[in-house]
Amino acid sequence: MSGVAIIGAGIFPFGRHEGVPGLQQGVAAARAALADAGVAWADVGIAFGGSSAAGHADTMVADLGLTGVPFINVANGCATGGSALAAAAAAIRAGQAELALAVGFDKHPRGAFDPMPADWGLPDWYGALGLMLTTQFFALKLRRYMELYGITPATLGRVAEKAFANGALAGHAWRRTPIDLETILAAPMVNDPLTKYMFCSPAEGAVALVLASEPKVRALGAARPVWLKAVALRTRPEGSFEVFAPALAVERGVSPTVLAADAAFAAAGMDRAEIDVAQLQDTESGAEIMHMAECGFCADGEQEAWLADGATRIGGRLPVNTDGGCLACGEPIGASGLRQVYENVMQLRGTAGARQVEGAKTAFSHVYGAPGVSACAILTV
Repeated sequence: MSGVAIIGAGIFPFGRHEGVPGLQQGVAAARAALADAGVAWADVGIAFGGSSAAGHADTMVADLGLTGVPFINVANGCATGGSALAAAAAAIRAGQAELALAVGFDKHPRGAFDPMPADWGLPDWYGALGLMLTTQFFALKLRRYMELYGITPATLGRVAEKAFANGALAGHAWRRTPIDLETILAAPMVNDPLTKYMFCSPAEGAVALVLASEPKVRALGAARPVWLKAVALRTRPEGSFEVFAPALAVERGVSPTVLAADAAFAAAGMDRAEIDVAQLQDTESGAEIMHMAECGFCADGEQEAWLADGATRIGGRLPVNTDGGCLACGEPIGASGLRQVYENVMQLRGTAGARQVEGAKTAFSHVYGAPGVSACAILTV
């Protein structure tokens, strides 16, 4: 299999940017990634990008340049960025291009996400019960998990405490003020067991990555290539219980995250113990906890000890969400999965500043989106 590397990475900071359209945030991130790679837009052979609420990514060509490049719009919920990355890597490995761009951006209105049942193949009663408001679904799923595996509210709080501490060290994060555990646990309850500081917020921002084939990396003399050892994308199998699922199956199946993580590690020929830093989907505190097990880094229930011991903090045995994740950065749907990869690129280059994981050589990212789509990527230097 032909090697693929990330040679350029650009980000438009996450948060709120009055007067800056989401599309222009995407253009800014793309230009930053191209400059970082030392290539021109005209050199890019194919592009993939997506946005949920801020326009069609392919219209970026009006600003970047009308070169005739194939530009494919991607829409896969919160897994849009991971899907764009997977498609860009596949295009290079298939010989369609030597250079590819993966980009994601969004600009969501204030307030909770407001999906419509019919758009997701669901009956109206699902929305009438309030389950389209994903805070309720996540809380119900998490409460069941906590009862099964002995996860306590304090552990949920520790995830959020870590996120805000890490976000304070990341220039691209939205929430950059540390919040102590007591404040997090005592905050107003949104959906039991999750308080307001345990949820991410819809946000704005953009990320772009430039990918290159191995021969192109050599031809360019790229100084800091980060190798994409594997990327895997999976949808939900029979019996999995995912967001917008109208029922819990009697015969439970594994999640798409389990499938995607297993496929990524198999393709990379690596073990979980080899990973130095990980970015996991943390739509809310419980998601990070459940995904630690689904990605295979620990067994169900072991997260209680991991968080209590500080194992997932910077300096721990497996730092998780080193830039604060969705909790600190917010979630612009189109950009969120690529932000994880951007952060891993910074970590592997050794340019993450105060949040740097010392000696990081391998990194893992996992993004999850409705109605049960997961993408996992493994990077090395």
